[in-house]
Amino acid sequence: MDIKLKILFSILMITALAFGFIHIYFPAENYSFERLHIFLFNLCTGGTILLYYTQSKVKISKTALIFFSGSLIYAFSAFLKIYPITIAVSILLYVLVEKIRIEKFSFLPVAFFSQRVPVSDKFHQASLLCLSTGIVMASLVILNNEFFHFVTMKKLTLNTFFLGFSFPLSLITLSLVFSMLKKIEGSSTRVVMEICFWTITLGVITFFVFILFERFIPQIFITSALFLAVVTVFFLYAKFADNIQQKLFLTSGIGFLIFTAVSGIAYIFLQMSPDYDPEKTKWLLHMHVFASLYGWNLCGLSVICRFDDFPIRLHSSTVIGIHWLTALVLAPLGVFYGVFAVPAIIGYAFITLTLFFSGNIRKGIQ
Repeated sequence: MDIKLKILFSILMITALAFGFIHIYFPAENYSFERLHIFLFNLCTGGTILLYYTQSKVKISKTALIFFSGSLIYAFSAFLKIYPITIAVSILLYVLVEKIRIEKFSFLPVAFFSQRVPVSDKFHQASLLCLSTGIVMASLVILNNEFFHFVTMKKLTLNTFFLGFSFPLSLITLSLVFSMLKKIEGSSTRVVMEICFWTITLGVITFFVFILFERFIPQIFITSALFLAVVTVFFLYAKFADNIQQKLFLTSGIGFLIFTAVSGIAYIFLQMSPDYDPEKTKWLLHMHVFASLYGWNLCGLSVICRFDDFPIRLHSSTVIGIHWLTALVLAPLGVFYGVFAVPAIIGYAFITLTLFFSGNIRKGIQ
């Protein structure tokens, strides 16, 4: 990846985390800094990296650059609640994502049902479909909540749907994981890999529906199935993937994913309790979100951005240790206590800059 792109993406990622704490120092009742926190990481940075990775070009394409520019307009217009601009830009973003998806795969995702298509490719196309579908769904929610008011539901909020932009990044990271398992696709293990694909992709969609309708028991069943699927992926990856440096980072990432599954189940049980108080469970929710965004998703994005550079010059276990400390301890504490926000940003900046700019061992360059 070009050095300018790495600088741009790393700055945006660090800025995204900073917006997660800015409400502590600059409270604003009418604006949600959480939206910028989510958009800058998931949509602007993550979405653009996904398109860049899909096109597999040395330099970023004009299509991906237009998407990046449009995603910034989308992010700030949604933050400032200028929704007509958000909806207009959504149309452009949807067209760009679908254009790249169709060029890479096909108009209809028939490959999902083919035994000859690698499971990694299925996750890859699912990631692009999830991104374009998420853009459309968020626009429909804006139209409903701000203009037409056809449907009234407690969970049918913009912030709920905006969080959905993390799903494409999760799926593309799983595509990376399964790309390192291609050597076992011809064995009987292929059936297990297919089950994992369908359980995860359909499970996430079904789980989201149950969240909207506030059905807790089905949520537990779905999250339990997702947990089993993720644990299965972990064992497949640990046993069959080649022992290269990328494996250590992605294994750490799967660890974050398992944590999000466990914390998600715990949060649902807390919601079901008679004395449930949202304020008292925010700490768990923030740990869940930070583990997903800045733990699991960061592992995937960093490997994508440095895919051709590994092995790189860094002490992997040290970086991974600081990563877990930052994502699961410092960042969640920083949401409630401003004193932890600064070390969280510093720790995250160290991780991001190290992953993006550590020199290449073979080439001796950055």
